[in-house]
Amino acid sequence: MKKRLIFLAALLVLICTVPSCSLSLSGASIPPDMKTVDVELFENNALLVYGPLSQQFTESLKDRIRSQTRLNIIRDPEADAMFTGSITTYSIAPVSVQATGTNNAPPIANASRLTITINVKYVNKKDAKNNFEQPFTRTADFTGDISAKEASLVSDINKQLTEDIFNRAFANWN
Repeated sequence: MKKRLIFLAALLVLICTVPSCSLSLSGASIPPDMKTVDVELFENNALLVYGPLSQQFTESLKDRIRSQTRLNIIRDPEADAMFTGSITTYSIAPVSVQATGTNNAPPIANASRLTITINVKYVNKKDAKNNFEQPFTRTADFTGDISAKEASLVSDINKQLTEDIFNRAFANWN
């Protein structure tokens, strides 16, 4: 058994010395000839608008690409790949209600859900079979008033969304 593991490890090292190998321990599979990516600003087209969301989401996606790949982020339509899109949903809705205890008073929200949907178009000029355009949605539940929690909830959802988008583009994990 030990000999098999040593053999497999040696084989993996040998295979990945080939220039066309695109193995990465981050889970990303990026063609070796892909060098640049353009990430356009994701405009907020949702009916309910959280002011900083557009900039925060765009920067979160750029940060994910910078930290997990060797790609250079440039502002150029000639980049090897491009992310464009928009924020289409930013909504807050009750997920559970409780009675108020008074006769004619309407029930109040016991817990609420923040939902963010981003429509993303990814164009890979080096490997067109990986191109896609699709929405990505994530939610976070909370109790009480959102104003004290909104920035933290948005940050958490941005991390989840950028992970989903990154995996779809570079690891093709659907």
